[in-house]
Amino acid sequence: MTPQHLSKVYRDYITCLNAQDWTNLGRFVHDDVRHNGRQIGLSGYREMLENDFQQIPDLLFNIQLLIADPPYVSSRLLFDCRPKGEFLGLKIDGKRVSFAENVIYEFREGKIVEVWSVIDKPAIEAQLRRSQ
Repeated sequence: MTPQHLSKVYRDYITCLNAQDWTNLGRFVHDDVRHNGRQIGLSGYREMLENDFQQIPDLLFNIQLLIADPPYVSSRLLFDCRPKGEFLGLKIDGKRVSFAENVIYEFREGKIVEVWSVIDKPAIEAQLRRSQ
């Protein structure tokens, strides 16, 4: 798979997430996917994403940076949203927060098999302190 093709597959995956098109998630995510070292499988991955959208009704994945070096994709995703209640253990309660997620994906047979994700929680904490 070329870097250009892998970039397109990844962008299509992000489109799938933003559309909450869960029936097509299996086109992009392997049945045996791992997330941050945990084997969660496709059903667990879908459940995780559905929960994210329940906690954050206005969730939208925005690609700021994308690097494809097959079989890996590295991306910096930006979010500007209003999580309900608690998010990452922080009491947000509908306040608007902006943050980034740095994530690396490993692809096998055109599908995501491994995800390593780090969310910029200190950025959210700083915004909450300023809004008090």
